[in-house]
Amino acid sequence: MNWWVYLLRCGDGTLYCGIALDVAARLAQHQAGKGAKYTRGRGPLELVYRERCGAKGEALRREREIKRMRRKAKAALAATARP
Repeated sequence: MNWWVYLLRCGDGTLYCGIALDVAARLAQHQAGKGAKYTRGRGPLELVYRERCGAKGEALRREREIKRMRRKAKAALAATARP
């Protein structure tokens, strides 16, 4: 199984980082208000980046790395990749 790290752009312009096995299903959960508390009420949500990882531990490490980045670096990451 491949885990994914993903970035969402919220309606207020902020970026949210998370992990999932199925990014499309997780995005649907976020959009339905059943995802992370942070994304509730911040719609519309747009998937702007995803990165394949191997195991869950690898995805968690990469998520932590991305969350520690400054906003400008996260925006640059999102701009270089296609979801």
